Amino acid sequence: MRAILYLTTFAAVMALAFWAYRENYATQAALKEVARLQSEIAGLREALALQNAEWAYLNRPDRLRELATINFDRLGLLPMEPTQFGSAAEVALARPDRPLVTNATDVMGLRDAIAPDADGVFP
Repeated sequence: MRAILYLTTFAAVMALAFWAYRENYATQAALKEVARLQSEIAGLREALALQNAEWAYLNRPDRLRELATINFDRLGLLPMEPTQFGSAAEVALARPDRPLVTNATDVMGLRDAIAPDADGVFP
């Protein structure tokens, strides 16, 4: 009886040791993957910061003004003036999609007295 207990205990210890060994290597692989991804993210953030700096450099107002002056005959760009903008009163408002309700009847309190039809809609 003791031999079976010892054998079972030994097999359980060996199984747990094998499981712990596998988990250790899986954890190390996951940590290496995380480190690789973090370094990739850092590289992408650095590239994004560089592109943002380049975008800000290329969009300097003095540079754009010079380009507009050089290419005036081809583009016809002029400086913006306050007279180019309209007022809020000039904006046309959208028409409502639904027709206006005329001859409305006040039915407050009547909804509970009327039963819905088969579709669950009140008449």
